[in-house]
Amino acid sequence: MDLFRKKSIQSLIQEVGKKDVTLKKDLGAFDLSMLGIGAIIGTGIFVLTGVAAAEHAGPALILSFVLSGLACVFAALCYAEFASTVPVSGSAYTYSYATFGELIAWILGWDLILEYGFASSAVASGWSGYAQGLLAGFGIHLPKAITSAYDPANGTYIDVPAVLIVLLITFLLTQGVKKSARFNSIMVIIKLAVVVLFIGVGVWYVKPANWTPFMPFGFSGVATGAATVFFAYIGFDAVSTAAEEVKNPQRNMPIGIIASLLVCTVLYIAVSAILTGIVPYQHLGVKNPVAFALNYIHQDWVAGFISIGAIVGITTVLLVMIYGQTRLFYAISRDGLLPKVFSKVDKKKQTPLVNTWITALIVSIFSGLIPLGKLAELTNIGTLFAFMTVSVGILYLRKNDQAPKTGFKVPFVPYVPILAFVFCGYLALQLPKATWIAFGVWLVIGLFIYFGYGRKHSTLNETKVQMKKVG
Repeated sequence: MDLFRKKSIQSLIQEVGKKDVTLKKDLGAFDLSMLGIGAIIGTGIFVLTGVAAAEHAGPALILSFVLSGLACVFAALCYAEFASTVPVSGSAYTYSYATFGELIAWILGWDLILEYGFASSAVASGWSGYAQGLLAGFGIHLPKAITSAYDPANGTYIDVPAVLIVLLITFLLTQGVKKSARFNSIMVIIKLAVVVLFIGVGVWYVKPANWTPFMPFGFSGVATGAATVFFAYIGFDAVSTAAEEVKNPQRNMPIGIIASLLVCTVLYIAVSAILTGIVPYQHLGVKNPVAFALNYIHQDWVAGFISIGAIVGITTVLLVMIYGQTRLFYAISRDGLLPKVFSKVDKKKQTPLVNTWITALIVSIFSGLIPLGKLAELTNIGTLFAFMTVSVGILYLRKNDQAPKTGFKVPFVPYVPILAFVFCGYLALQLPKATWIAFGVWLVIGLFIYFGYGRKHSTLNETKVQMKKVG
């Protein structure tokens, strides 16, 4: 049935070289690792740790990070094999085209648009909050009407700082991938230094008594905490969207994905242990838990650095999320499932210029006008769905005789992909019913777009039509 028509791995790779203007191959293993760390360490460590500890896991937040980290390590190994085998833009969307066919690929692509679009909007709003807090410290206060999303009852109409940071990041992305990667690497080094500073100062103020009771909400609390902090890990997915701009992707993609995830997992566990050791978990339900913990032990000078680190951290997350969204639009458009304007590459900059500004416009509207309370949960369900699909895809890939025999291979197949699927499925079931309903509505809208536009304009469909004419 043509709903499940597939693109072979060879044809996916060959298509990349056929275009007149292609994306520039400029990224190495270090750039990719920094992209991953840039996307992973941000909102999760600076914002979600406190809420997860206070409301769900208590000091057992450490176990929540271990549980989420395990799910991600298994999924990351699957991503690494796909990225090494199919070094093409589009991440899980492209992998699904090769393994499951067009309809499933579209559903996954539409799902990833939800993940990146809402994550970018949520992160821009978070950035706005931290930036306004920093300005307030210098006695600068913006007019209330432009400080938050549309809510006339509270006197706010648009979140101008969120819109401005989206436009600034977009301008940077249009200057070429190497410049963006260099800026990202500098910001990541600053943010890692700030996280290490927190660990170095905080470790001396840990009171083991704060770790008892260790699991006040039981294991179900640990599981819910894991589903909540899962948002903190999703960045490594964005590394795989860069595949087409990577030098030697067979070697560098697996290094970038796995190295970034391992570094971040170790830092998350260290930070959550120190955080719950400094402050009794009941007091951690604040928006800036890391800075709050340092104020709690009267290390205000470090708290100031942490606030700057949080702004830097959230900036890099936003950069990588918008980057991932543009490359996803690029890949789907190149396959004909979205209008061709999204896959037009600028000859001089070798970036998808028009696509990048359209993405900025969409993200600006969401972050500037819409209150974003539940966005983390919507982003999580989109990511878990993608991870589960990629995990199953590895089993298909191993049966595919066309797949290249070189490059990274997941160890212990089928156990690792099955564990990735089970872990991610378990975390998805911890999310609220309302999130599942919203996700279902989003997928239905996507199906309308596919059957109304994508199916007819698909490059596979056009090739089929041309062959019929010739025949």
